[in-house]
Amino acid sequence: MGSLVGKTYVITGASAGAGFEAARLLLSKGARVVMLNRSEEKSLEVMARLQPIAGSAADISFISMDLSSLDSVRAAAAKLLAAQPRIDALLCNAAIAQVAKHETTRDGFESQWGVNHLGHFLLCGLLFERIAASAGRVVVVGSNAYKMGLKRIQFEDINFQRQYSAWNAYAQSKLAQMMFAYELQRRVSAADKSVQVLVCHPGASRTNLLKDTASPFNKALWAVLSRVMAQSAEKGSWPEVMCATHAGLKPEGYYGPTRRAQMVGPVGECPLDAVAHNRVMAAQLWQLSEQQVGFCWPL
Repeated sequence: MGSLVGKTYVITGASAGAGFEAARLLLSKGARVVMLNRSEEKSLEVMARLQPIAGSAADISFISMDLSSLDSVRAAAAKLLAAQPRIDALLCNAAIAQVAKHETTRDGFESQWGVNHLGHFLLCGLLFERIAASAGRVVVVGSNAYKMGLKRIQFEDINFQRQYSAWNAYAQSKLAQMMFAYELQRRVSAADKSVQVLVCHPGASRTNLLKDTASPFNKALWAVLSRVMAQSAEKGSWPEVMCATHAGLKPEGYYGPTRRAQMVGPVGECPLDAVAHNRVMAAQLWQLSEQQVGFCWPL
């Protein structure tokens, strides 16, 4: 990764974990970084930490955004478009995972579906033309959980109102994110737009992803397992940074750690279950997502 001076990268959920490390790495190469974080307090703390690491010339800012509120996503996108004339890459990094009990967003959606998928779906749509004008990229941070749950979008009960499962709801949200990304790439190619859409995953990384949402048992289990089978948050950020900056990556690929069942190790192309490229399901997902967020993509 060479100099990134003059380039602008937007990262959701950059106040901790892999998002923070991605911001640090991009800043170290001279990039401008805009964080879209829920907490203003944490964002200010992050900026104070990153400034001395990246140097006096570090160009980092934040815009408050809560992915669980579609109104908040719209407001943040409007502020971002007013402030940034170019977006070289949008890194859809933020997520919540394994929410212990059934919870809903401000708009009434199952929390993981609303935050992980719908919030990013709307954000990408609102920023798309600016990204296209910059010949930029959309980087979607998926998860290997996409192939470990129901392995489908549960259209008949999208919000898990009948029988909630923390794991299945999380897996569905990550599958939806990935299916959206591959469908977006197909639409971008058909429209001959200068946008790259890439999908990655962080493997097993020591982050705070489960801290605020998982059950006490799952938190305790992960605390033990992560000591022996997980890599650092910095290494977990490498796939999304690579997808945001490197040339020659395949739009239909899936990038992340390549060892120990794709949990740790060097970053490269990983095996991808065929469900992620299910075009029929992806088209239905796209239509439903547009209806739920009240936004029609310009594609």
